[in-house]
Amino acid sequence: MVTVQEVREVARKLPRTTEHLIYDRVKFRVGQIVYVAFSRDETVMGFAFPKEERDSLVASQPKVFHLPKPTDLRFQWVQAWPAELDHRQMEELVIDAWRMVVPKRVAAAYVAGRPDADPPGSR
Repeated sequence: MVTVQEVREVARKLPRTTEHLIYDRVKFRVGQIVYVAFSRDETVMGFAFPKEERDSLVASQPKVFHLPKPTDLRFQWVQAWPAELDHRQMEELVIDAWRMVVPKRVAAAYVAGRPDADPPGSR
């Protein structure tokens, strides 16, 4: 099970990230772009994810991932049940979501500084 506090610990380490409480919902963003958000009751975590890959993600683990409501399908977004995520999976999802919203050079610099970083161009 993943908590908001665990996501916060990962997100705070990511350059340019700010945390906001908007209508009682915790959101992490870069500038004005939200890349991770929680439902008010913190039972759903939404995150930036490529549109073209989200159906595969949901199909691969339907007990963990689900699509947002139909009116939000126009966004690059997927949702997960935090109770079904493990810490490693959450960390990967948060970092990948963040990488979608920061300039490529910022993401590359961050990844290059990580001890377990993928080699450049491997993602």
